[in-house]
Amino acid sequence: MSRDARWKALLELLVERGRLDVEEAAAELEVSAATIRRDFDRLAEQQMLVRTRGGAVVHGVSYELPLRYKTARHASQKQRVAQAVAGLVAPGEAVGLTGGTTTTEVARALAVRADLTSGTPALTVVTNALNIANELAVRPQFKIVVTGGVARAQSYELIGPLADGVLGQVTVDVAVLGVVAFDVAHGAAAHDEAEAAINRLLCERAERVVVAADSSKLGRRAFARICATESVDTLVTDGAADPDLVRRFEEAGVRVVLA
Repeated sequence: MSRDARWKALLELLVERGRLDVEEAAAELEVSAATIRRDFDRLAEQQMLVRTRGGAVVHGVSYELPLRYKTARHASQKQRVAQAVAGLVAPGEAVGLTGGTTTTEVARALAVRADLTSGTPALTVVTNALNIANELAVRPQFKIVVTGGVARAQSYELIGPLADGVLGQVTVDVAVLGVVAFDVAHGAAAHDEAEAAINRLLCERAERVVVAADSSKLGRRAFARICATESVDTLVTDGAADPDLVRRFEEAGVRVVLA
């Protein structure tokens, strides 16, 4: 495992558990305790965690990892989900993409679709995610519309009233939501309320709403609600999703696609 992949995995484990000791992390990642100690020391220097005797705890002012430290876990599931989501988009449509690791994979899947190599435009993409806009801007057949706003370092998303202003002037055929949690009773949610507000507005401007989420996000709650379950047309997740959860989403009127 490369150092970059190891750091991503360590930070995700730390966010999930709040605290890690050296021996626990070494066993989890199948590396030596000395390697984990060096990793903890380097990450502490970058203020990504707080070093403790024998381990580390989550940084006191950080409750969400920057996007660049995510995707090490559930990567294959996210890619399968992204391929399935991309298959739901028709040539010529206007697509809204929120920020996030799974929606970034959706953008990449759309970029390599053979039937989207030409057109005027082949696809219109509306996004508040700087990294997604950057990746797709080199595709001349895509029309890229980027909202204004203030950049949020954790997710590369633009938020605030400037983003509201742009989204209020457009409509899209489909909005693809990246979420941190999706629960039948509580709906789709994000950690940050300003991010959730932009995503909610994108849903309101869409003909249909697709939630792209690997199975680890299902049945979970998060602080800021994006939209109610009844506002979601389709959930695309991976085959490891709990069958009972899948049934409950379907009973709530959500079409579930297992990738």
